[in-house]
Amino acid sequence: MRPVLPGDAMAAACALLALGPRRRPGAMLAMLHRADAADRYRRALGRVHPRWGNGSLGSVAMSLPRQAEPFHDDPDFLDCLLTVYAALKARHTRLSRRRS
Repeated sequence: MRPVLPGDAMAAACALLALGPRRRPGAMLAMLHRADAADRYRRALGRVHPRWGNGSLGSVAMSLPRQAEPFHDDPDFLDCLLTVYAALKARHTRLSRRRS
């Protein structure tokens, strides 16, 4: 997966916002897996993945139904952002352990 920029996190949170709270953790993991797959596709074939884009989290999120970005003090949106950041932190921790 490509490095995550602030816009990627916002797009992912907006995609999660379109789902019910119980579906969000699984959907976030699916977005991460798709971004990884799209990045491997891009590096192997030299072109973007036809459904999931360039390997960024944002390109995957933009391929999904999303709600408009609400104000950043919206509690439901904050829950979505926390889900995004928790998944990114867990992924980073898991990858760091593999490298050591």
